[in-house]
Order: sequence, then structure tokens, then C-alpha cells
Amino acid sequence: MRLSKWHGLGNDYLLLEQSEPPLELTPERVTKLCDYHFGVGSDGIVEMVSMSGDEAEVRIWNPDGSLAELSGNGVRIAARWLARRNARATVRIRVGERVVEAHMLGGLEVEMEMGEVTVGEPEILEVAEEEIEFVPVLVGNPHAVIRRDPERSELLRLGPLVERHSRFPERTNVQLVYVDNRHEITVAVWERGAGETLASGTSSVAAASAAIVQGSCESPVIVHLVGGDLVVSLSPERKATLVGEAQEICTVELSPELLI
Repeated sequence: MRLSKWHGLGNDYLLLEQSEPPLELTPERVTKLCDYHFGVGSDGIVEMVSMSGDEAEVRIWNPDGSLAELSGNGVRIAARWLARRNARATVRIRVGERVVEAHMLGGLEVEMEMGEVTVGEPEILEVAEEEIEFVPVLVGNPHAVIRRDPERSELLRLGPLVERHSRFPERTNVQLVYVDNRHEITVAVWERGAGETLASGTSSVAAASAAIVQGSCESPVIVHLVGGDLVVSLSPERKATLVGEAQEICTVELSPELLI
């Protein structure tokens, strides 16, 4: 059984193609494959469910075995894989109810039309005896955008507490955001089901969109992440476009022992 391993700014995914015999993914099997010590190691799995020409349906797994509604990096990886496989400049990737159109810009860069973003009004959370203001954002998946210095110690302290706060019955992604100037922000990311990550596409869209809607930034916004930079544009209708790289790392052949 063969998988390919990819990354988007250090946010790494295993990509599983359709195969014969098919490899059935279960939460337990996903957790094992994503483990960096007992498996292959990754921040998640992109499962190619079906393909037809320039369109594919994917399922995105978090490393804890849960399913993600959307992943900017995961979709970007799937898009570049499909475009290269079928020699297409534009492809469409379906994740659940959302279809993302992706355009190959040359080299490793991909531009994706992420669809509508919903930015809510600021709210207050009580976390660890502290009142924290956040902006709820939906990018096909939930986000809590918090305006404060994106120090790693703060991310590791607040990330898991906010992710599992009772305000979010399905849990949430968390971003700590510092506004550098009108067109740049620096973001630290805590992903639901994955924890601290070097980069996140949907988190970048959420953080940039919140900054634009609140008047702190103007579109486009360069998002500085630990793993590198992404560029987010937001239209007046609040539809987002995301530009970033996706790179293949290697091909992995799984041992039958691992699949027992």
C-alpha cells in the first residue's frame, strides 16, 4: 500500500489514493498512521474518495482520528496532486458541501477560491480565570480569532482550553493574531484535533478576514506563520481567496504489519 507525503508550509499530510484492494481508513488506523513514532507521521490524511477529470472529492482526517470539515493546506495538496496527475491548470476539490476551485500558478504555488467567510461579532470567553475577547469565524470550519501576541507559550496554554471550551460543542480552531500593519499579520495556530501546527490555510483565512472586517487590515493580507507565508484576499461579498505552496516530500510504502 503506497501513500505520498506532502506539506504546505510545514503542515504535513499523507495523501491516500484509491487503490486495489482499497485501504479502509478508521479513526484508529488514522491515529496510527499519523503517529510520528509508531506510524508514518503527519498532521492528517487527505483521502481521495472519488475523481473524475478535473474534479475530486476528498475526505480530510485529523491526526486524532476525527474528520475535518475543511483544510486549506489539505485541499491545496489535493489540488496540486490532481492537477499534476491530469495535466490541468484548474481543478475543483469537494470537501463535504464546499467546492474549492484551485488554479496552478506555476512552481509550487496554488491559488484557491475558498468561498464565503462568516465573521461574527466579538465575544468574551472566560478561560483560566481570565476574560478573553475573540471573534468567531466560519470558513467551512469553526475558528476563534484572538488578538494578542502569538507567543508559543501562550498558544500552548490557551489553545487546548479554548478549543474545548463549552462555547464550542464541536470544538474549534484557535488563532493568536498580531497585526503588523495594514497588509500583514503574524499568526500562531492551534488546530482542532491536531494541536500546534506550523501553518493552516483556513486559520489564515479566518485571521485575515477578522482583521479586514474589523478594520485593522485591508485586503490582500500576508499571513506570517511559523512555517512561512500565505496570502489572503477578501472580496466585498466576503469571499476569500488563498495563495500558498504545496510540495510533495516522498512516496511511502506501508508494511502489511502496520495495517494489522
